[in-house]
Amino acid sequence: MELRQRALEVLCLCDPFKKADAVMQMHAQAAQWRIAPHAPLLPAGTVLPGHPQRPALLHHTAVARRSPATHEGRIILMHAIAHIEFNAINLALDAIWRFDDMPPPYYLDWLQVAGEEGKHFLLIRNWLQAQGHDYGDFPAHQGLWTMCEKTAQDVTARMALVPRTMEARGLDATPQIQAKLRQVGTSDALAAVDVLDIILREEVGHVAIGNHWYRFLCQRNNLEPHSHYTALTQQYEAPRPRPPFNTQARQAAGFTEAEIAWLEQH
Repeated sequence: MELRQRALEVLCLCDPFKKADAVMQMHAQAAQWRIAPHAPLLPAGTVLPGHPQRPALLHHTAVARRSPATHEGRIILMHAIAHIEFNAINLALDAIWRFDDMPPPYYLDWLQVAGEEGKHFLLIRNWLQAQGHDYGDFPAHQGLWTMCEKTAQDVTARMALVPRTMEARGLDATPQIQAKLRQVGTSDALAAVDVLDIILREEVGHVAIGNHWYRFLCQRNNLEPHSHYTALTQQYEAPRPRPPFNTQARQAAGFTEAEIAWLEQH
């Protein structure tokens, strides 16, 4: 079995639940994969990623936000997080199939991320179903995938701006969401807190993987990581993370004191 070809095949799947199951199965079979040196060819006319007809995709400014103080608001909030996790599956698969000239552990690291993102997506789906809803019931936006497209030609930019920028924002936001849900205190809100505990713990590892491979690439290409990161955020117009920052989680994910100080000063 060849990993990068399979990653592309699963990336093209439109059914989100089959995609999540497939990446979990791929991760469970990690020891069996062969890794090809070159990316598989993208069939003509293929549009990435494979996406279901629902949810409808809107500009991020047009997507409704609701307070978690209401039951409907909690459902919409968790649906938005489910969509982030679905996109994260696609991001991990794209990192596997697209980029050549990386060591085998790089591909296996992103396989681990894909499998865990699939698990996260299905955990939230189970929560939504317990509330009488499902993924696709509300509109969503494509902010994460847009940055994936922007960085398609540069693996260093991808590592800098997707895991350690876009996904690292989740490390900061999740504890704030959990605090609001704990304040609500209903059984569904507390169940959501438990799901987010699992996601936050594993997302620290995902951001750490991005940090590791970003620094590897900087060293390989004789780039100074901090100044190059600043240049990349400007070149690709990456969103600037806003405080408060989850300093403990960011440190656990491999951010340096200097990097955290830079975030706090900008």
